Amino acid sequence: GSRSYRNRHNLNVKRVMPRDDKTRHSAGANPVRRRFLFACAGAAGSLLLPPPVMAYAIPGRERFLNLLQLHTNERLRVTYWADGAFDYGALDQLNHLLRDHRNGEQQQIDTALLDLLHRLQKQLGRHRDIHIISAYRSQKTNTMLRKVGNGVAKRSLHMKGRAIDIRVPHVTTEELYSAAKGLKGGGVGIYRKSRFVHLDTGRIRYW
Repeated sequence: GSRSYRNRHNLNVKRVMPRDDKTRHSAGANPVRRRFLFACAGAAGSLLLPPPVMAYAIPGRERFLNLLQLHTNERLRVTYWADGAFDYGALDQLNHLLRDHRNGEQQQIDTALLDLLHRLQKQLGRHRDIHIISAYRSQKTNTMLRKVGNGVAKRSLHMKGRAIDIRVPHVTTEELYSAAKGLKGGGVGIYRKSRFVHLDTGRIRYW
């Protein structure tokens, strides 16, 4: 749940009504704000943050994503970080959208992976949807894919919510691959035959 997500990642979070949800609430609705502060300030506090959150600083007041899950045809346009804090409601929506579509199992998606997607989206044009081919994979799904010979790694970062396979309409696979490599945020692979690019928050490597 939201509480376990915050405790695990030590995130500074608050409740911010997602833009798409505003039409489903009355104008006078005032969502409850909850904020978890970092335990310490300065260098000592920074040591408490997990590496993915410390990966890089992103300028700007908002971090947003426009996503389309191709297997379920679900679309999500959401601001998941604003005014210095993550929106845990938006993170929950993203966890759901990026679930294992074969069995519905969810995993907490690495916020550093979300930030990579955000940076990529800004670079390509914020109004473009990123099309999701595969995000989180359960162990059962990963094992099944390995058996059918799709070149799936036994310890795939997909199983940890740290990898995603994407396309972007009107952007060639080569262009997407080049843009993703330029982020220097982790692993990037190109699959020309299947027309998608893989991103993950593991060590920087390209294939």
